[in-house]
Amino acid sequence: MDAKTILGSALNVSRRDVLQGAAGAAATAGLFRAVEPREAKAFAYSPYPTDDELVTVPTSCAHNCGSRHMLVAHKKGDVIVRLSTDDGRYQGPQGGFGYDTEEMPQLRACLRGRSYRSRLYSAERLLYPMIRVGERGEGKFKRASWDAALDYVAGKMLDLKQKHGPHALLDQSYAGASYGVLHKSDQIEGLLGRFLGMFGCRTSSWSVPSYQATTFSSRMTFGTIEDGNEDDTFAHSKLIIMWGWNPAYTFHGGNTFYYMRLAKQRGCRFVLVDPQYSDSASAYDAWWIPIRPATDAAMMAGMAFHIFTNNLQDQDFINRFTQGMDAGTMPQWAQGGESFKDYILGTRDGQPKTPEWASAICGVPASDIVKLADLYARTKPAALKASWAPGRNSNGEQYNRMAAALQAMTGNIGKLGGCAEGVGKAWHAEGVAYPYDEFANVWYASIKSDRWAHLVLNYPNLKREEIGLWPRSDNLDGVIPNVRGIFWQGSNWFNQLPNINKQIEAMKKLDLVVCNDSTITPSGLYADVLFPVATHFERHDVALPWYKGHYYIHRPKVIQPLGESKTDFQIYTELAHRLGFGERYNPRASREYFHHDDAVDEAYLAAWWEKVQHHQGADISWEEFKARGTYKFKLPRPHVAFQDQIEKGIPFQTPSGKIEILSTQLAQVTDWTRTAWGHPIPAIPKWTEPFESLNHAEKRAEHPFHLITPHPRWRTHSIFNNIPWLRETYEQEVTINAADAKGLGIRTGDTVEVYNARGRMVLPAYVTERVMPGVVVVHEGAWLDLDGDGVDRAGNPDVLTLDEPSPAGGFAYNTILVNLRKTDLNHRPGWDQLATSRAHVFRRST
Repeated sequence: MDAKTILGSALNVSRRDVLQGAAGAAATAGLFRAVEPREAKAFAYSPYPTDDELVTVPTSCAHNCGSRHMLVAHKKGDVIVRLSTDDGRYQGPQGGFGYDTEEMPQLRACLRGRSYRSRLYSAERLLYPMIRVGERGEGKFKRASWDAALDYVAGKMLDLKQKHGPHALLDQSYAGASYGVLHKSDQIEGLLGRFLGMFGCRTSSWSVPSYQATTFSSRMTFGTIEDGNEDDTFAHSKLIIMWGWNPAYTFHGGNTFYYMRLAKQRGCRFVLVDPQYSDSASAYDAWWIPIRPATDAAMMAGMAFHIFTNNLQDQDFINRFTQGMDAGTMPQWAQGGESFKDYILGTRDGQPKTPEWASAICGVPASDIVKLADLYARTKPAALKASWAPGRNSNGEQYNRMAAALQAMTGNIGKLGGCAEGVGKAWHAEGVAYPYDEFANVWYASIKSDRWAHLVLNYPNLKREEIGLWPRSDNLDGVIPNVRGIFWQGSNWFNQLPNINKQIEAMKKLDLVVCNDSTITPSGLYADVLFPVATHFERHDVALPWYKGHYYIHRPKVIQPLGESKTDFQIYTELAHRLGFGERYNPRASREYFHHDDAVDEAYLAAWWEKVQHHQGADISWEEFKARGTYKFKLPRPHVAFQDQIEKGIPFQTPSGKIEILSTQLAQVTDWTRTAWGHPIPAIPKWTEPFESLNHAEKRAEHPFHLITPHPRWRTHSIFNNIPWLRETYEQEVTINAADAKGLGIRTGDTVEVYNARGRMVLPAYVTERVMPGVVVVHEGAWLDLDGDGVDRAGNPDVLTLDEPSPAGGFAYNTILVNLRKTDLNHRPGWDQLATSRAHVFRRST
């Protein structure tokens, strides 16, 4: 019997059956008393308060995720029962429910921020000071009083400084979950750096994991890292090349996706250059160009060759605004030297950087390289958005510098709809509320942050260039720091720095590890002291936009701190008092600040708002800002990086006053060992072979796959990894090309071991055509979970990454050769497999 017959039989109910059923029901009804209809009151989460029973408080997210948008807390008493986001009512007098315009769009939070209640009240919440009682990393702690914990840390600090000098304590602060104008974890302006600087014992970390190669490129090329447009300018582009960029997952400013959607509606064409086909490519119907990881600079050189040899460059722009692009723009001191055009045409080295030459390296057909170069050179205005991920490779700075050369040679810099990014910092926020004094960034040594473990394990038998030791002008220059303790603030380095197993070995040699956090993280398990930190819902502050977005969001203290949580400012102030400089560290506060912070924080923030009024023209009072919840600046014109340089002739902030394709600074270095980089870097952008790639036949024979580690949509680095809602939706997995998986006998859902000489991890497979052959993908940020043999059961790719520095200081997170195989090793997921939702069930398995 076929399906149609079965269905017909099941539905073949006669009129007599219906009538008999109706009569029976009527007879039965006569036996019972009629019941008046009543409104259903049941709800899945009971008791559930209605809106009129709740207090609504506008605030924001606080994380290092690409933007900081509005959250609206709905609370009953001192408990947040749900979170919503901007609906148009917080834009000031012109706002109202549903208000949303291109000039003033709603600042809507993403799924990560909307899930924050689960993090606030999570089982991993750190509520009390804790002191380690077991072996380091064993995770055994005892609860301590604040006095005991603070006395212990202050005593150890004094002892280490006396025994080992001003280098002994390493500042490993980062933006993490503590980022506002007052409660700030930051490598340069942050509370920890100021505290250790005043104490007179601080080794700093100078490199930024996300975009250090890009930072280097922007400073060498433009003289500043403020090379970004505000994202509303994307709406004016005719072509957007998303080079290693997935804005569906990683925003690069407020409302990025909104403005790019406007561009699409207005006819903009999109291109994605990336080893994997991303959700952004799907959303914008982009032309996908798969590329071998770490070879981006070679492809860009091939594009430059086509542009030069077909005379498609904007020669007038080159002549007026660049140094070293060609022979005609070489400075007097470099006459006769190699220009960028010389390198591209092979004038000196005999190797023209043709599309065919580039194709052999990057795996992109030469015809596609030509097509993209032609499209980019002929389309005006065009935005080549050179995102950070390809720079997180060995020699990643050359990719960013090559991108800047393409942006300049096509004349797309300083133009509405064009792009000079780069780092991409745009509108400049007034970022610090506490006194920014001479101790703001005092350090006695500064090393590249991913080389701390190498330093600790090899001290004193190493050279300054091995650790990226920053040059100084005093008697401490060149002195290798003897780091004996670490302070972690706003950071979970075991999930953000490479070569985790090497870090664990280094941890065993330290005398003091202090961790400030609101959550017990894998890094925290290796600490000696855990300080419980209030979340941004539990302290008073103002949210800065990340590195784009021209607005501020007020962050009131929505609820009282849970447990015995304190703010970072309270903790460091109290430690400073115990060490003798509390009044200098926090001049507005008495010793009572540790117990009563509200009035002091209010005073700092009100004074900060006066600076915003005077320096940035904010036209409302502090009280009105607090009542409104947000303030968005109306710019006189779209913010375009270097528009004044191009239109008004204002010099760039470089030694030459021009866009330096030939870097004056690099060309004039005489001793590379006395620079922070430690290794020679070409003065013009050049393709440089990475320390491992798919083009290395010998290495590829043992490890035939190149692993890349993009940012996930469901975490901010490692933040939110423990949120059940998000883990039910997205699984930590290794993405494998279908042809590669077939050769290995792997299907979607199989447990796979990914390994190399540095480590091993176990996680499920996802087989697809959305990644190119030879490349596998594991999103960064999963919480480390080692078994007894050192195998990570959670899928943290940083057990496989190498801490070898790229010459300009970039982190090589995406330069990893690995092998993989099916395994019976234990995979310990979490909510992603233990809960009912299984996202991969709805995907096509291969």
